Amino acid sequence: MTDPQTLPQGDVRLLRTDVAQRLLHSTELARVAYVAKDGTPRNFPMLFHWNGTEIVFSTFGGLKVNALKARPDVAISIDAATTPPSVLLVRGRAEVTHVDGIAEEYRAAQRRYAGEEQGAANVAAVDHPGVTMVRIAVRPTWVGVLDFTTRFPGGTTPEEFANRGQ
Repeated sequence: MTDPQTLPQGDVRLLRTDVAQRLLHSTELARVAYVAKDGTPRNFPMLFHWNGTEIVFSTFGGLKVNALKARPDVAISIDAATTPPSVLLVRGRAEVTHVDGIAEEYRAAQRRYAGEEQGAANVAAVDHPGVTMVRIAVRPTWVGVLDFTTRFPGGTTPEEFANRGQ
């Protein structure tokens, strides 16, 4: 792979970096930014599942689903509140589909976030005859990674970042 330090912000190959992979397989929440039907910006935190090509969210519906159908462009942030912080920024278009029953990505996310036993219990609590879910899949078209060690906001070098505000 090309040296990740030489990849510009926006390059989808940044998904292969250690920082991105760690966050995509973590139990951090993804924060999804979108534009509501009234034109105002919104942001919601959600459990997610990374299937290797898409970040997938599963939900039971709500206003965000209709808004995403009308305006599918989204920005996603997955970050770890560590020192230094690690941040994965993703942009793409949400593909919204309705699923009969429990979405497989919902099951996978519940297992990852809550563990096998509690994840199974969480799924069982909502898995009833006639239940439907909404699958929101985002294929990244722009990716940014910040680790504040090798990659900084604005593409600055470690020296430039250290001298900010001086």
